[in-house]
Amino acid sequence: MNHVRLLAIGTMLMFALTTVAQQATTSADGPTKGTSGGEHAGVPTAKVQLKFLAATLDLTGDQQEKIKPILQELHDRTVQLVQDENMSREERLGKVRDSRYTADKKLRATLSDDQKKKLDQVEQEPHPELHGNVNDSKN
Repeated sequence: MNHVRLLAIGTMLMFALTTVAQQATTSADGPTKGTSGGEHAGVPTAKVQLKFLAATLDLTGDQQEKIKPILQELHDRTVQLVQDENMSREERLGKVRDSRYTADKKLRATLSDDQKKKLDQVEQEPHPELHGNVNDSKN
């Protein structure tokens, strides 16, 4: 009888762990990797990035409209690079880093001097919610 209970408890734990793992891979703003939504787990959406920057830098509505396509382009390029299995991890990270620098340069063109100073401070701090599973360092 104890073996049956042990087997039942073990089975329930396995189902619970599977459920937790599935929930962990689901993005808060969209579908999981491989779904038809075009999203990739671990890569923050342009919407998430824009929301973060708008709150952090006090962006105006006009600035948000100008920055939104820059962030969308960055997101799309990052997803494309992360999914490219023909490159080594180092090559992918290098190209993602280059894409981020390009986006940063475009983004800064729409910011005031005070906002640029705030962005400099923000870029020195870790923000895992914006970097997803792609670890990047500017050093």
